[in-house]
Amino acid sequence: MTRKPGADAQVRTRTKTFVFLATLGPIGYSPLAPGTAGSLAALPLCGLISLMRFGLALTVVVVLVGLSVWIAHAAEKAIARNDPPEVVIDEVCGMMVALLGLPFTPGWVIGGFALFRLFDIVKPFPIRWVDRRVPGGWGIMLDDIIAGVLANGVLRLGIVFFS
Repeated sequence: MTRKPGADAQVRTRTKTFVFLATLGPIGYSPLAPGTAGSLAALPLCGLISLMRFGLALTVVVVLVGLSVWIAHAAEKAIARNDPPEVVIDEVCGMMVALLGLPFTPGWVIGGFALFRLFDIVKPFPIRWVDRRVPGGWGIMLDDIIAGVLANGVLRLGIVFFS
């Protein structure tokens, strides 16, 4: 089977695009704490999502998570390492989940950011279990999604207990 002229160039371009999206360009290559840099980079998107009705916001987050699984998987294959630290699209999605449906005010954002980073770094059960056992794009994404769910849940418990 012969390849079309330019097919290799198209594959290289597609691969570079996936890596660029997964690393948020230069953000994933931050020399210190690329995950934290990715989480901070997510905040403007989280602010936009907070302006939407909850149903639309949830739909947007689910679609972006689905696309990000695909992007992260392709980038992992291109980089040729399992869960490469420069892939930070998972932190973006984790932050979206952490702040979903909550007021986008400094206190909530700081609380959500701190809790998400804590859960993402410490990896309490079931985050560590998922991180070690689920491969590919889902493996890259799921631990951060769970960390986001836990952060969101803790913030909501704070509403119940401190309101």
